Amino acid sequence: MNTLQSTSPRRIVVVGNGMVGARFAQEVARLDPSGEHVRVSVVGAEPHAAYNRVLLSGVLAGDHTAERIRLPVPDGPGITVRTGTTATDLDTRRRVLTLDDGSRLPYDELVLATGARAVLPPVPGVRASEGGPGEGVGVLRDLEDCRRLIAVARPGAPMVVLGGGVLGLEIARGLVGRGVRVSVVEASPWIMRRQIDRAAADILADRYAALGVTVHSGRTAVRWTPGSGLELDDGRVLPGDALVVAAGVRADTDLAASAGIEVDHGVVVDDRMATSDPRVHAIGDCARHPGGGAGLVQPGWEQAAVLAERLTGTAPHATYTGARPLTRLKAEGIELTAFGRVHEEEGSPSAETVTISDPYGGRYAKLTVREEKVVGAVLLGFPEAAATLAGLYDTGDPVPSDRLALLQGAPLPASGLQEARDAPVCRCNAVGRIEIEQAWLDGARTREDIAERTRATTGCGGCVREVRAVLEGMRSAPAG
Repeated sequence: MNTLQSTSPRRIVVVGNGMVGARFAQEVARLDPSGEHVRVSVVGAEPHAAYNRVLLSGVLAGDHTAERIRLPVPDGPGITVRTGTTATDLDTRRRVLTLDDGSRLPYDELVLATGARAVLPPVPGVRASEGGPGEGVGVLRDLEDCRRLIAVARPGAPMVVLGGGVLGLEIARGLVGRGVRVSVVEASPWIMRRQIDRAAADILADRYAALGVTVHSGRTAVRWTPGSGLELDDGRVLPGDALVVAAGVRADTDLAASAGIEVDHGVVVDDRMATSDPRVHAIGDCARHPGGGAGLVQPGWEQAAVLAERLTGTAPHATYTGARPLTRLKAEGIELTAFGRVHEEEGSPSAETVTISDPYGGRYAKLTVREEKVVGAVLLGFPEAAATLAGLYDTGDPVPSDRLALLQGAPLPASGLQEARDAPVCRCNAVGRIEIEQAWLDGARTREDIAERTRATTGCGGCVREVRAVLEGMRSAPAG
């Protein structure tokens, strides 16, 4: 009688050693610490260990060092990480990945975490003939990009940022911190068009003007001339020693497409993070899921966790159902949070909107409620309200009757305190107040201690204020 024999650990190959690929390996090491069930090989094109790409604008600004944003190296007998190596061919029939050094990695399951590439618009001078950035043009996608920008960011010199989205504004704030004279050009009628409404954008533009950044909204670039500047559609030329392009990204799907895997503005995946080839999976910015999530670290890490559970057999039925994105602008001195439906028409019979506009104080708040639940908010200069409303948005609990007091930072009534405690403080890592308080009880006393024990603040960094507030609350709480 034939019997099934025990087999060696299954082989998983991960293409991409960025934030999401590294997190997948970390999750596998946590779920299968002895490497008994799976062996993971991570292949990364960059020559160094994984780092927090979201915080590159902070490195540009001088708030962080490259070493400080390094991510933990996945540790375990079942994990191998190869840096400075590029995948060149994927043979899905033989299940073999070929690398640029000629080596071949056979796999049982393959994970694409190839991320995205900066888009260079078809503006004369912006793109070189071979498709890369033209002379004097830079982007901010990796550490080398960051180092090049720092090298040309001379105090008093003019630079132009093309793109007034979140990344463009964070780059502009970082350059201003180094004494650069910055102009931002945005083709949409207002900056951060997808995340905030026009009233908020006008006040935000004024905040940037006070920092020394000139914002040109509703203008398109016509030509970049190295050593001169950027010509706009109205004939003006903005002086610039360098041009930084932050005009969006495109999913890196080349490897998948060449292997015959379905691609449509990203590698198409289902709730299991599986592609059209069931042995190949995609997570992070390269993946296209019906529920969205590309471009944000939290969904990418959620996808990594789900896939790790599935492929280690820890939770073979785990699924990813989509993202509830929240945007935080990481710019020193500016507190901006936006989420949900922020372009809801005021006076809509199905929605209730409460707005506070304070142009003189540089503050703006807009709350949209439907059926007693928070469905969207824009909060510029209202950090306390931002934390509370984000919690209500996550939990779906009813909002207090006094909406105005809520926007002004009033604490939740007693009936809502438990719900607030259950809401995530660090959305990127799904860490709540209870976990942070437990870490305190276990001896964590600083933000760095909390980060080491819970991972809170190690994602986008937008929860630093909230984590510090929890720590302050624990320090001032009565003993016993």
